[in-house]
Formats: sequence, structure tokens, C-alpha cells
Amino acid sequence: MQGFESFLPLLVLIAIVYFLLILPQQRQAKAHKQMLSELKRGDKIITSGGLVGEVTNVEGDFIKIKLSDDVIVKIVREYILKKVSADEK
Repeated sequence: MQGFESFLPLLVLIAIVYFLLILPQQRQAKAHKQMLSELKRGDKIITSGGLVGEVTNVEGDFIKIKLSDDVIVKIVREYILKKVSADEK
């Protein structure tokens, strides 16, 4: 019984780290992956480089976004930071 009592604080610390750091990060990664898989033409997005544009075409791992009337760029899907909602426009 003495051995278990000495490991109890370590187990509590591991549980705290898991619930405060690891679990929320996993949930955020899952939500981001789902958002990337649901992108479609017409969605407004922000890239990790800070570009704001509109999705014009989804091509597997690449997405074409329209930055202005005459500028369309092709980026890797993972570099999309978030989808802009109607509230943020």
C-alpha cells in the first residue's frame, strides 16, 4: 500500500495534464479536420498566412481560392485556418 500512495500525486498530475491540455487539443484538431473536409465552393476562408478568400474549387489536397476578381490561387488544404462565418464578414 505504501508504493501506491507515493505514486498517487504523480497519477493526479498526469490526469490534470490530460484533461487540461491533451483532450482539448484533440477536440480542436478533430473539429479542424471536419471543417476542412466540409469545405465547398463559395465558402469564405482565412489561410494560416492571413489571406482571406472564397473557395472556388476543391481538388483533393488542394483548394483554389479567389482573393479578388482577377486573382485565384491554389493552396494546400491544411493551410486553411478557419471558415469565416456570416457574423465575421
